[in-house]
Amino acid sequence: MEIRPVRYDHPDAVVLDALVQQEYVRRYGETDFTPLDAAMFDPPRGMYLLAYDGGRPVATGGWRTEEDTAKGYAAGDAEIKRMFVIEEARGRGLARRILAALEADARAAGRTRMVLETGTEQPEALSLYASCGYLMVPEPEKFGEFRTYDDSRCMRKALV
Repeated sequence: MEIRPVRYDHPDAVVLDALVQQEYVRRYGETDFTPLDAAMFDPPRGMYLLAYDGGRPVATGGWRTEEDTAKGYAAGDAEIKRMFVIEEARGRGLARRILAALEADARAAGRTRMVLETGTEQPEALSLYASCGYLMVPEPEKFGEFRTYDDSRCMRKALV
């Protein structure tokens, strides 16, 4: 298994992004409409990773600097985006490895807190993040595009 940084608009990243969008539609009835641009993940303000198994892309995840206080973020935040493992590769610890690499890179870039949005229809994600030290954000402190949705869950973890 090889994990390597790529741009968010890399052809393999585009393929996995389409798969994660299908997963969102299956679970929530809609895609993730959070505006994303490849430059958001360019170092030192972010990083995007792909995991390959025998040359085939099987998992993805990225972080980006996010400090838009109008959407509930804070100075020093790094936001996790597009964590996804294809069904056939699940259960091998790939998400945990990608998450650890993203946290280390964000910390090295001077970020002080990792944040993320997920939802009630992704119990595996909620379990993963909780097991990695992420804490649920109370309702009035939620952030991001989906912060007003009832099924949205926001989590955070200090990086310092």
